[in-house]
Amino acid sequence: MDLGGRTDLRTLAGVLRAADVVIAGNGPRPSRRRDGTPVVSVFSPVVPAERRGPYGVPAVLLGDQNSPCAATRARHCPVPGHPCLSEVTAQDVVRGVQKLLAEGV
Repeated sequence: MDLGGRTDLRTLAGVLRAADVVIAGNGPRPSRRRDGTPVVSVFSPVVPAERRGPYGVPAVLLGDQNSPCAATRARHCPVPGHPCLSEVTAQDVVRGVQKLLAEGV
């Protein structure tokens, strides 16, 4: 369910707390979550994942973290074709969710 831009912070916090797994991209995401909700993160490497990715929760990180756009801090992809994320498929996301659920986190 895509709730992007359709909830206030209180409602979003409740949704995240109740979720079995959250799928998120760069930007606002459940990191440092007190309740430990696992995250599948489709994360472009324009900022290092170890600095801005999911932290302190079980996570699956998708996206080529060694792509040419790595550490550029770009707001718009500087590399034609978006190689850092172009290989990520919906099936990769589903597998990430399945992995986290199978681990019982």
